[in-house]
Amino acid sequence: MSIKGKIHSLESFGAADGPGVRFVVFLKGCDMRCKYCHNPDSWASQGGEEWTAEDLIAKIMKYQSYWGKDGGLTVSGGEPLLQIDFLTELFRLAKKEGVHTTIDTSGNPFTREEPFFSKFNELMKYTDLLLLDIKEINPERHRELTKQDNANILDLAKYLAEIGKPVWIRHVLVPENSDFDEDLDKLGDFIATLGNVERVEVLPYHTLGLFKWENLGIKYQLEGIEPPTDERFENACRRLRTSEYTKYMDNH
Repeated sequence: MSIKGKIHSLESFGAADGPGVRFVVFLKGCDMRCKYCHNPDSWASQGGEEWTAEDLIAKIMKYQSYWGKDGGLTVSGGEPLLQIDFLTELFRLAKKEGVHTTIDTSGNPFTREEPFFSKFNELMKYTDLLLLDIKEINPERHRELTKQDNANILDLAKYLAEIGKPVWIRHVLVPENSDFDEDLDKLGDFIATLGNVERVEVLPYHTLGLFKWENLGIKYQLEGIEPPTDERFENACRRLRTSEYTKYMDNH
């Protein structure tokens, strides 16, 4: 019997979800409750459209001619690792077609315990790149921002380094929430220890998803918080040493 995935939405021309032009699959379900989430409608695991991996890859392959040499498939969310069986099957089929595969993840479901760990290692056989979003390196601030711990997320980053899996690290810069010089320095130092990070991206906080909170009747917790200034954005880029990794990418 074919595994079915619960799909939140599909985007055929993603330009900010990994290298090149990507077909982006957004899966349903996420256990994190990030104060700035721009897809709160993806939190619930129920609802959405159900697709088999076979039907979805058939649709995805219709867009292959638009990807060029650098593009491919990205699966995002929600949190894609919550549907790890479906994701593995989708990526297995994608690799049969020679498609570059990327996971956009917060890392929240990761554990070295079974059965997840064996499933994750199987998924890694068919995964070319992970976009790992580290919300905050300070555990207390991370919990305040997301309602979840970050120990297993940082452990995922370390494990991906152990197995040499290419990673892009992303950090959403939210004034008064994830824009503290001491934390940015600590995160920059942590990233520098990994050895498998190809790119670091600072993503400025925005309120483009605010209407979704309103539509769902959920109180938005960052009311009054403005996007970071250019000065604070540049400060974060400097402390996370983004130019070093961009330079590394250019040379490889």
